[in-house]
Amino acid sequence: MSTKVFIDGKEGTTGLQIFERFEKRSDLEILLIDEEKRKDVNERKRLINESDITFLCLPDAAAIEAAALTENPSVRIIDASTAHRTDPAWDYGFPELSAEHRANIAKSKRVANPGCYASGFISIVYPLVKAGVLPEDYPLTAHAVSGYSGGGKKMIAAIEGEDKTFEMQSPRQYALTQQHKHLPEMQKVCGLKYRPMFNPIVDDYYAGMVVSVPLVTRALSKSYTPADIHEILSAHYEGQRFVKVMEPGGKETLPDGFLAANTLAGTNDMQLFVFGSDEQILLCSRLDNLGKGASGAAIQNMNIMLGLDEATGLI
Repeated sequence: MSTKVFIDGKEGTTGLQIFERFEKRSDLEILLIDEEKRKDVNERKRLINESDITFLCLPDAAAIEAAALTENPSVRIIDASTAHRTDPAWDYGFPELSAEHRANIAKSKRVANPGCYASGFISIVYPLVKAGVLPEDYPLTAHAVSGYSGGGKKMIAAIEGEDKTFEMQSPRQYALTQQHKHLPEMQKVCGLKYRPMFNPIVDDYYAGMVVSVPLVTRALSKSYTPADIHEILSAHYEGQRFVKVMEPGGKETLPDGFLAANTLAGTNDMQLFVFGSDEQILLCSRLDNLGKGASGAAIQNMNIMLGLDEATGLI
């Protein structure tokens, strides 16, 4: 019997990516809403409650409203919005973080899909906090560059349109007031006492991102070398299908001496890098903001919830 899936918000960037990834899967029955009823609450409610799995690819307020429409106790929800990522009633959808995270996702009725920038930051910081390398009050900073697809349909249309401005051809910093919507989950999931400073940059390419976290070793709980950090991260992610800690040096890591942000576009992969010296260590996480940072992660979570191979439909 096919699993019935409804994507509430299929016309958005994440919803469309999920739908396109499902086109070749015969194990799923996609419940489609008539175009003229996309905003009809009663029709959406009917489809949500007829589904086995519903993806919410909506703005935060709309996602909260959609979750409240669920009356069928068998329906399982994966929310791609920011709305429930710090809600203790929802399970955080990053299975590689721990065996407990994976087990919670597998049995969950409500999974909050991580944010793209948050995924990159948390992939680096969570293991180091758990290992005692980073004190909970360490003054963390994160720098990140992303393709413009992360800005949604409005930004995509602006950058790809005929009226593209001169400034849009340049990397552009934003969220300068330190109020980016991913900051709450970055702090909570990692168990930090304070929010990190966060410097996101959107650039003139479509997809892919790198999130970088610099560490000053004299401020850590004890002296750590890049090799020490690499060993800790490698042990944490050993055996994971989609998260790989890259070996230091070599052409596979930096083929031309540069760390490009778009290398993993179109995949659900994430690569972690350890650079620097004994005094200053630079940690980087590379992923596709539309893959492991959005639709790919959502599908991976669904596969785990259904007891399937987590890579089904993703490779």
